[in-house]
Amino acid sequence: MDRSILAVLEQHGRISNAELADRVGLSPSPCLRRVRRLEETGVIRGYRAVIDPAALGRGLRVFAGVRLVRHARADVVAFERAVLRLPEVVHTHHVTGHYDYLLHVEVADLAAYEDFHANRLAGLPGVAAVTSYVTMKTLSPS
Repeated sequence: MDRSILAVLEQHGRISNAELADRVGLSPSPCLRRVRRLEETGVIRGYRAVIDPAALGRGLRVFAGVRLVRHARADVVAFERAVLRLPEVVHTHHVTGHYDYLLHVEVADLAAYEDFHANRLAGLPGVAAVTSYVTMKTLSPS
């Protein structure tokens, strides 16, 4: 039942409790108790609005693979602290493989990304190399 509730909430975070209960086949009170328990235990970490980045002047999405010069703890911490201060970086993922980090970056256009890359990203502490992947189209389930 919890998985059904979560599936509905992932797609419709603003759904009323009465409609959620109806969709999952519960009465409203037990449904609300389950949702509250999922919130209290941290399964549901929050609710958000999904914003169109282009409407905010951030129409270009780039994924940047970053390799660090060294992996000493101090270097990793310095990079992570610095990258978290960049508003263009929407998500930072520490990954395995060819790169150490995969960044989801949103900027206005290619010129803005070039400026960001040259003047901010490449100069972060410990950065050895950055490989950029410009998104041409994003496909998502409705």
